[in-house]
Amino acid sequence: MACEGILLGMGNPLLDISAVVDDDFLQKYDIKLNNAILAEDKHLPMYDEMASKDNVEYIAGGATQNSIRVAQWMLQIPGVTSYMGSIGKDKFGEEMKKNSTEAGVNVHYYEDEAAPTGTCAVCVVGGERSLIANLSAANCYKSEHLKRPENWKLVEKAKYFYIAGFFLTVSPESIMLVAEHAAANNKVFMMNLSAPFICEFFKDVQEKALPYMDYVFGNETEARTFAKVHGWETENVEEIALKISQWPKASGAHKRIAVITQGADPVVVAEDGKVKLFPVILLPKEKLVDTNGAGDAFVGGFLSQLVQEKPIEDCVRAGCYAANVIIQRSGCTYPEKPDFK
Repeated sequence: MACEGILLGMGNPLLDISAVVDDDFLQKYDIKLNNAILAEDKHLPMYDEMASKDNVEYIAGGATQNSIRVAQWMLQIPGVTSYMGSIGKDKFGEEMKKNSTEAGVNVHYYEDEAAPTGTCAVCVVGGERSLIANLSAANCYKSEHLKRPENWKLVEKAKYFYIAGFFLTVSPESIMLVAEHAAANNKVFMMNLSAPFICEFFKDVQEKALPYMDYVFGNETEARTFAKVHGWETENVEEIALKISQWPKASGAHKRIAVITQGADPVVVAEDGKVKLFPVILLPKEKLVDTNGAGDAFVGGFLSQLVQEKPIEDCVRAGCYAANVIIQRSGCTYPEKPDFK
């Protein structure tokens, strides 16, 4: 059984402002579908415009927080997961706290006095999504918060750590503190490639953390960008996954496993110099609501079995199950109880 606090996530807590928009809206704000970017000045008016739409929804989000909430939902044991990140002292921050606590996650937020809680515009067109994150307070996380005794206790308690690559833009120092703790104590440290821009513009900090990663998650676009940035002359996702899994490691306690999703195509798992493919659960187009949170949900489902020391097949199956549930709903939300067998 998974015990209290076994899984700790750290990342950028963002309140998702999710709405169905049209192609004109995408053009107006220069947005590409199936992308994840940080907001620039030209994007800022968009948040108010989306908030004024009839179909707008507010959902506690941020990539890592989504995965942790889904793992918590799959496990159905209160307090089995913990999470840290930075929010503002405002109504969105309060909404986030309420949302996450009700989900059963033990949240230890740093509350920034000056910046508002971060938001993420989730623009949905025909079931596909584009994410534009305005980090605000999420960008203010400091390793001093992590080092406080009541927070470091969560690190000592946890046996598994998961951090999305987006956090590399905020607090690489916090990431390295946790990574080094995991390596020194034979614990499992995991990260996600998260977005092409992380692989391109945060290459150095990503490379510094990579030797500590026991699991690397990502999707096919991120994997191909990672390969291009590192001068690997291949677009083949299986080859790339293999090369990522064979990147040198900081400690020999665990081998590295690379797990790359490919939308409706099979999940690629590379370990021990071999690649395995796992089919996903196919969904009729008319049942697709939106793909927002699908990758996060996959990781959450995967982690829910991993912390119970289940074989990799079960982890992938749970990941596919969770992603399949999430894409049939708006945003990263789920029914009261999972029916995963």
